[in-house]
Amino acid sequence: QANNIPDHVTEEEKSKRVDITDQPAVTIDGDDSKDFDDAVVVWKLPNGNYHLGVHIADVSHYVKEGTPLDKEAFARGNSTYLVDRVIPMLPFRLSNGICSLNEGVERLVLSCDMEITPEGKRVGYRIYPSVMKSHGRLTYNNVNKVLDPNNHEKLEQKYADAAPMLHEMADLHNILYKKRHQRGAIDFEEPEAKIVVDDKGKPTDIVLHERGTAEKMIESFMLMANETVAEDYYKKHTPFLYRVHETPDQEKMQSFFEFVSAFGLNVKADPNDVKPKDLQKIVAKTEGTPEEAVVQMMMLRSLKQAHYSPEPLGHFGLAAKYYTHFTSPIRRYSDLMVHRMIHEYANENMDQDIQKHFKAQLPDVAEQTSTQERKSIDTERSVNDLKMTEFMADKVGQTFDAIVSSVTSFGMFIQLPNTVEGLIHISNLNDDYYNFDEKSLTLTGRNSH
Repeated sequence: QANNIPDHVTEEEKSKRVDITDQPAVTIDGDDSKDFDDAVVVWKLPNGNYHLGVHIADVSHYVKEGTPLDKEAFARGNSTYLVDRVIPMLPFRLSNGICSLNEGVERLVLSCDMEITPEGKRVGYRIYPSVMKSHGRLTYNNVNKVLDPNNHEKLEQKYADAAPMLHEMADLHNILYKKRHQRGAIDFEEPEAKIVVDDKGKPTDIVLHERGTAEKMIESFMLMANETVAEDYYKKHTPFLYRVHETPDQEKMQSFFEFVSAFGLNVKADPNDVKPKDLQKIVAKTEGTPEEAVVQMMMLRSLKQAHYSPEPLGHFGLAAKYYTHFTSPIRRYSDLMVHRMIHEYANENMDQDIQKHFKAQLPDVAEQTSTQERKSIDTERSVNDLKMTEFMADKVGQTFDAIVSSVTSFGMFIQLPNTVEGLIHISNLNDDYYNFDEKSLTLTGRNSH
């Protein structure tokens, strides 16, 4: 089925769509990315507002409901990214070919155009099918160089061409970030560890990567598009798939607040009615302190897991009322499903039968995509643990600076600066007899206290 799909956009396909090929939209991704599902464009409007265009690969145009490709994508649920390979949701012919927004070629997309004020308020938007052409395959690394006033490295011409727009994008990101922060979105700034392996899969290095403005900027634009789409269909009262993150459990919050008070953090919040802003304040207070890591970890443990749902339950971590996944249909079935509904609702003008059709499907889709996501995350973590262990195997006997990242009744977990974690078992702490206190996460020596 994949091989029968044409590898270029046909004239007939273009005839029913808005042509935005002249807009200077670009993709910004990692150095080694090959499947580009989102392109962005920004310009200033005469009234001083920003035009933000988020253009997403129209995968649902090629992967039709009930076809072999659709069934396989549903079974996989998402692409899984392991250390040195991708197990894709869709065949490479689609994910790296006709669906990927490769530089200089026409591609079918679902567009979400938004008008945003200098205060970060969205005052207008439009969601529609279009045909675009990427004016540049840009990388996070190089865009960060463009945005760094102290960097004078000569980059390819396409970066010079895009530079004015990239600076406007950074400005818009700062506005959107501030707006999210004001309403209470919780930001965990963890450096990401990338395991470098040789061609035999043997790990040679672990590189820490701090997210720069480019990464955060794309994240801001994707969040904005996801919220816009979710709110639009919520207000249309149609069956829809939401990405939800429910309010945390009262007991877990209670013990988390007790735990941070051991660090002298005075939390004035009600565990029965906790707000994202309460937690955001704790994150801000511990930033740059030795206890930052453990507080963040305990906070994450006391939050619920985000998942997919036909019910708009809101997104606690983002402090967003409406949220969905619309921006990665090449690698997530949830987004593909959202695209499919957008198309069908537009074609059928919210026809009752179409609504019934999706309403019946959504619980299964929500469950399957949530389950497969967990499987992928667990697999990615297991592979990372395996590779990190392999990397550290020849370092036994060396001494490292580290932080205690967690304490349990059976010992303590230690994290090295390269994010590798290990356990020092309680049986190795044989200088004293240690008592574990669950509330304060401490092991205290009976004799030495």
